Amino acid sequence: MPGSRRSQRQRAVSELRAQGRYGPDLSDVLPAFVGLAFAVTGLVAFLVWLHRTWGGGGLALGVVVLAAATVVGLRWRRTVARRRGGIYTAAELVRLDDSGLAVAAARMLRRDGWQVVDLTVREARPRLYARDRRGRELDVAFRPVALADEDEVTEGPAPLREAGRPGVDRLIRVVVHLGTFSRADVLWASRQGGVHLLDGHQLRRWADGASLEELGLSG
Repeated sequence: MPGSRRSQRQRAVSELRAQGRYGPDLSDVLPAFVGLAFAVTGLVAFLVWLHRTWGGGGLALGVVVLAAATVVGLRWRRTVARRRGGIYTAAELVRLDDSGLAVAAARMLRRDGWQVVDLTVREARPRLYARDRRGRELDVAFRPVALADEDEVTEGPAPLREAGRPGVDRLIRVVVHLGTFSRADVLWASRQGGVHLLDGHQLRRWADGASLEELGLSG
């Protein structure tokens, strides 16, 4: 069938891109190459100027400064790549605001193989929809980050609490919170269908690389 191979390849590429596993196009990397060329040219010109102005001492100082800047830049780049891959430290989590927490959760879901859609409406609480290859669907909501400071700190693990069976629509609902859920929250969740409460302790484990299944999510 004419064009069938091409159409199959296009579908495969589209699926890989949707999963974030397809490499960048030339249009994606060209600006980076152009920027790198300008940066190298600028650095060479800077070192030449230092040498002409201050001699060998100025050149040595310039090399030291550039080396230090390179180390800092590489560390920053690795940190950014780690976060984009869905891995966060506990210190990074506590610095997130409401929208930042939603972005982090979306990255963690994609890391675990979920396809994620941001359903957040302007000036509304963040909300995510996710679906995996098994057909499971998640509705992810978030408690305000500011409320985490008002929670009492508790020691020991706080497991992901499953409240009943999935609801009629088979949608698994997850509520994410940086702090701890109160007894009233747990009681409310126990009266709902398919609601999971993901508190700060489990959130840190999730951000460190554990999957939702390892935290007790089923369905």
